[in-house]
Amino acid sequence: MTVTFEVRDGVGTIQLDRPPMNALDVAIQDRLRELAEEATRREDVRAVILYGGEKVFAAGADIKEMQAMDHTAMVLRSKGLQDAFTAVARIPKPVVAAVTGYALGGGCELALCADFRIAADNAKLGQPEILLGLIPGAGGTQRLARLIGPSRAKDLIFTGRMVRAEEALTLGLVDRVVPAAEVYDRAHSWAAQLAKGPALALRAAKESIDAGLETDIDTGLTIERNWFSGLFATEDRERGMRSFVEEGPGKATFL
Repeated sequence: MTVTFEVRDGVGTIQLDRPPMNALDVAIQDRLRELAEEATRREDVRAVILYGGEKVFAAGADIKEMQAMDHTAMVLRSKGLQDAFTAVARIPKPVVAAVTGYALGGGCELALCADFRIAADNAKLGQPEILLGLIPGAGGTQRLARLIGPSRAKDLIFTGRMVRAEEALTLGLVDRVVPAAEVYDRAHSWAAQLAKGPALALRAAKESIDAGLETDIDTGLTIERNWFSGLFATEDRERGMRSFVEEGPGKATFL
């Protein structure tokens, strides 16, 4: 298998497994979409980790495969490419990318699909497509600009330069930098903590933030209000408030 999926303590790990660099060919792209849809459906999966293994996250697309494609072939393929990454971005559960080694091109774009990014101190990230006479095609021009701002995104995309973990942290491209040996454990700890939380409220928070970023503030506030009031129909809301009143904050056990 080029991508594996294992579940432990409510956390599903989607792991790329195509040595040596986890090049994201069409088969991996389609498998990512399938596993994202599976993670979305499965009730025993309450949080997700994206991981490439101890040495590399993903060094980008399979260039040899892409080189063989002409314009017509890429017109037919490009939507499938974006759909795969969008499926990951729309998993309605907390998603963390555990980034080791290179996360370049499509690898960086995959990390951008996560809600939170933990990077190894040896990680290098970037969007080098311009060096191939291309631009990012799996969401990089859109998600990167939304995450770190248009000027910083243009710097990385126009130049194609790689940034080391510490600069990525300064830019806001990653959220935490840890020793390489600790990346997966830190990611699992973050995900496992959230896996114990109220699943529907976490979904509501994620969808409110993500959908709100795509619209004006009044519409965003409407999205928030509808989710907020809707959560009053859930048992988790009853458990959370009852526990707060009877035991104090942070002690509720959710379904």
